[in-house]
Amino acid sequence: MSYVITLIPGDGIGPEITRAATKVIAAAGVKVDWDIQLAGLTAIEKFKDPLPRGVIDSISTNKIALKGPLTTPVGSGFRSVNVALRKEFELYSNLRPAKSFEGVKSRYDKVDLVIVRENTEEFYSGIEHYVDSRKSAAETIGIVTRTGSERIIRFAFDYAVNHGRKKVTIVHKANILKYTSGLFLEIGRNMAKNYPQLEVNDKIIDNMAMQMVINPNQFDVIVTTNLFGDILSDLASGLVGGLGVAPGANIGYDTAIFEAVHGSAPDIAGKNIANPAAVILASAMMLRHMGESSAASRIENAVAGVIKEGRKVTTDLNPASPVTTDEMAEAIIEKL
Repeated sequence: MSYVITLIPGDGIGPEITRAATKVIAAAGVKVDWDIQLAGLTAIEKFKDPLPRGVIDSISTNKIALKGPLTTPVGSGFRSVNVALRKEFELYSNLRPAKSFEGVKSRYDKVDLVIVRENTEEFYSGIEHYVDSRKSAAETIGIVTRTGSERIIRFAFDYAVNHGRKKVTIVHKANILKYTSGLFLEIGRNMAKNYPQLEVNDKIIDNMAMQMVINPNQFDVIVTTNLFGDILSDLASGLVGGLGVAPGANIGYDTAIFEAVHGSAPDIAGKNIANPAAVILASAMMLRHMGESSAASRIENAVAGVIKEGRKVTTDLNPASPVTTDEMAEAIIEKL
């Protein structure tokens, strides 16, 4: 079977690491016709638009995309492509696994947790304005809806069941934000009654951040609102060694976009030294989403094996004797 998938190489190191990912996917035996589309800075240079209509049309048709990191110019008036894509395709669930790899220096071992972040509501919904003509004060409105909360919490519970997870933690600030966080928590507690096979608890966001640093191994699946999820997912990545091994997915009703969640790193672009692991792991998440679970597992195991050996990895993982992006990708292919 052959698939047609939208590929957005991205900015900076994006083309180098996504090229590595496409080679690994091919080596895993999955046939893909890549529909290559430009977005971000490269699209601004060519089309004067960071998100050309062709990107939207391609994803609308293919329903699935692999994306490299994109840069939104600061203070330019251009919208964030990542936020725009989430809104355009109602990608309400942001899925961020954080898993320990032998060979990656970190403070903890055997961390294996998943953060499910609501992706479209609350303080990232873009409802903000200055309250006076002098721009001396500003207001942001965070809207939490019953529909949005129900679908993200149900996604988290279903994900836990379908992936053999045992526990879901609902993260909130209902002690202070009694209406917005209170609604989210109420819905979570009520929905938990329909999942007796899961252990469900809840934690206030500030305590949650402390508990993750003290002992991340006590957590399994974490579900929370947009802003809290954004912060906790990067915190979780730091617990397992950083964004270089952190894949991510944005999933909606019928469309999904998979990505490395780190930045475009323009300072090392074109040098063939960027770590491709995150986007390769994101591509494995994509394949599993498509039903290609065997190929996905093989890729994940190959990445883990190469990182564990530590001989053919990039400079962030082995500063003393690094290899190039392409060489690390070839080592992963050899493991396959």
